[in-house]
Amino acid sequence: MIDCYHVPIMFDEVMKLLSPERGGIFVDGTLGGGGHSEGILERLPKYGRLYGIDRDDDALLEAGRRLSNYPNFTAVKGNFFDMRSLLAAYGVTGADGILLDLGVSSHQLDDGERGFSYGTDARLDMRMDKTQAFSAYDVVNGYSSKQLYEIIRDYGEERFASRIANAIVSERDKHPIETTTELAAIIKRAIPAATRRDGPHPARRTFQAIRIEVNGELAGLEKAIRDAVEFLNPGGVIAIISFHSLEARIVKTTFRTLANPCTCPKSAPVCICGRKPSVELLTGKPITASDIELENNPRSRSAELRAARKLITERGE
Repeated sequence: MIDCYHVPIMFDEVMKLLSPERGGIFVDGTLGGGGHSEGILERLPKYGRLYGIDRDDDALLEAGRRLSNYPNFTAVKGNFFDMRSLLAAYGVTGADGILLDLGVSSHQLDDGERGFSYGTDARLDMRMDKTQAFSAYDVVNGYSSKQLYEIIRDYGEERFASRIANAIVSERDKHPIETTTELAAIIKRAIPAATRRDGPHPARRTFQAIRIEVNGELAGLEKAIRDAVEFLNPGGVIAIISFHSLEARIVKTTFRTLANPCTCPKSAPVCICGRKPSVELLTGKPITASDIELENNPRSRSAELRAARKLITERGE
């Protein structure tokens, strides 16, 4: 399936895990251009319904156009972190399938004016929700050197975080940093030349860190996953695609804890903590893109797909 707005990652694998032909209520918590949603709707019986959540008005508009022929589709403005309250407004109290495709969409990266990319000159922005006041400009020009260092280190996993933070503060003391290319140039100068010869663009990790901070992508992600699992009906499936190690670690750890919550010592003959699993893992190891997909869609290279099924006996206990 080719999509000029967004190429859905691991499309076939996602459809197989979610199995929308089962019917029921499905939620695409990160609607984007609607690529995955279209696949769900194509397979969903007429009595089923799909709710697509996104905080980006552009995504909602494009997906709304693309999926306008499906009467059992509803687009919802918001953050999937608030899935329960958002869908309560539609009388929905549970779902049979949930998809979360984390991170920034291809369209957001490709739209230079959104300020996500270090390769296009644009005002520093990086807001997924354009109605949000707080932007990358505020982070770059308002955060202290210590705050910048911490988010670049933690969210970008950048070993030169201190040098980059100090360079940003030094430069903005002369004048505000306004654009993506200005920031990218500052980052590039701050990193030792010998380490810039190979590998990805030197600004990639810092831009990732600032984007995560602006959109609150990691703060509360574990709770959001737990809430989504709780929202699942018994037997329902949740599938999550992550794109960098920080997301992947949270998804993996949360799923494993939900599947094996027991805190008793391994030497204990029986469980006495009373904690019972709420899911079974459907992916022992993360699913990654095939060689064919990697060739056709390079952005799938870092993607990892994990899934779990809500245990039948969990709800109501």
